[in-house]
Amino acid sequence: MKKILAGVRKFQNDVFPQRKDLFQKLAHGQQPRALFITCADSRIDPSLITQTDPGELFICRNAGNIVPPHTGQTGGITASIEYAVAALEVPHVIVCGHTHCGAMGAAANPASLERFPHVKNWLTHSQAAVRIVEQHGSELSPEDRLQALIEENVLMQLVHLRTHPYVAAALANNRLQLHAWVYSIEDGEVLIYDEVDHAFHPMSGRQMPELDKPQVSAISPSVVGV
Repeated sequence: MKKILAGVRKFQNDVFPQRKDLFQKLAHGQQPRALFITCADSRIDPSLITQTDPGELFICRNAGNIVPPHTGQTGGITASIEYAVAALEVPHVIVCGHTHCGAMGAAANPASLERFPHVKNWLTHSQAAVRIVEQHGSELSPEDRLQALIEENVLMQLVHLRTHPYVAAALANNRLQLHAWVYSIEDGEVLIYDEVDHAFHPMSGRQMPELDKPQVSAISPSVVGV
């Protein structure tokens, strides 16, 4: 706790004064560039990975970067998506998984979660991805099977996103674009899903995509890496 409190003091004494104008501007409202949905894993820092400033990302985090399909039941992720898309009118939604994801490892082995009933229930939102990889990735090594599941899970959450009314409407009006990413903890690479060849590719060395002109996305779940 000492380190955390010392960090707050450093922010107040050193960082905040240098960015005071930005924070005063943000006090009057926000206009984020994207809704960024990622895992709660402590090794993931969206603002660090994307080198964005406060106010540029509307961030939602949970175990497994999951988006529950839309239902009449209110939940924190559902409410955040609704607000980001309908009120803040973000032009982009990024779902970002990551390598070595413990949540996906657990999703593939529900028996390991008997002591954690809420986690077990939450990860049922990834079971379609688990089944796809079971059917098509049986010959993969355990490491490659986990990576395939991590990628397939991101795509499945984009399918779930499409069931949310405001997301569906924004896509139909061509004002929202969905993006599937996987962050590699060990080397800092970001894999981006390519809708043309239905596979994830490293961002490095590739032409940067146009992110300011949303297009209707055709992403659908498909086994990747197998």
